[in-house]
Amino acid sequence: MAHGPVYPFCAIVGQEEMKLALILATISPDLSGVLIRGEKGTAKSTAVRGLAALLPEHQEIPGAYHLSPEEYSAHAAELGLPEHMPAPRTVQVPVVELPVGATEDRVTGTLDMETALREGRRRFEPGLLAAAHRAILYVDEVNLLDDHVVDLLLDSAAMGVNTVEREGVSVTHPARFTLVGTMNPEEGELRPQLLDRFGLCVSVEGEDNPEQRIEVIRRRLSFEDDPRGFSRRWEHQSHDISERIVRSTALVKEVHIDDETLMTVARTCINAHVDGHRADIMMVRAARTLAAWNGRTTITADDLTQAARLVLPHRMRRRPLESVGAPGAA
Repeated sequence: MAHGPVYPFCAIVGQEEMKLALILATISPDLSGVLIRGEKGTAKSTAVRGLAALLPEHQEIPGAYHLSPEEYSAHAAELGLPEHMPAPRTVQVPVVELPVGATEDRVTGTLDMETALREGRRRFEPGLLAAAHRAILYVDEVNLLDDHVVDLLLDSAAMGVNTVEREGVSVTHPARFTLVGTMNPEEGELRPQLLDRFGLCVSVEGEDNPEQRIEVIRRRLSFEDDPRGFSRRWEHQSHDISERIVRSTALVKEVHIDDETLMTVARTCINAHVDGHRADIMMVRAARTLAAWNGRTTITADDLTQAARLVLPHRMRRRPLESVGAPGAA
């Protein structure tokens, strides 16, 4: 995503809820990603780019589809890949950035119809959804994306596959990714239907504590003066978070979800007047991930409270002039 050192995730002053939401979405892709809303200059993009350095490693088969060894045998024939699986390689989970001006073909990939007609075989040029398989797909200014492209992203995120159909030819490939969107509400809102598809949503503001603001300045100037030296000073904390993400990812499925937890979630969502059932499911998933992040296999009342703050505000029915996901809306 970026060349040279990026500002360390751990060095961001404050914005704890934003950092937590990004970590939770990384641990549990089934949270359907996170939307970060806030005015410019509140470290939204900095946090996402810093997160990239903390992501764990995984095995993939070299090629455009980033398949795991287990996926290769299931999809090789359909995608026209060699029958003999190449040796897997170990790579760090990437962050793939989607530019605001991306076309549908650039996002989903495109079928080369000339080759199909001339040689009688499909030739598919994979797009960003293939590049982002088993990774994080980052969209800055997601509210400025064409609605149709956002729909494509969210559909693929929900289904775990991307299908391209053209002139009777169809290609389907795995496309499981964690969608991270950032936006400045002053530049326009997302449609409620799209807002609801992000599992988590946080609103960020600039620091209003003078000491915190001074620390923001100090750290930023220190980074600009010596990016590598500054980054080295945060290496130990960064390593600790990376290790904790790996442990939490392994622990999530071990977290026990009892009937009392489900009842609390159901009542909370009813009282919040959210539409449908997505909020309930996301709240349980978020609470489970929070428990794992804290090294537990049981969900506490604090987990549920924190999950509600991340899952409910952007889904609550609003009065016409009420801002979406505003701080204090929970």
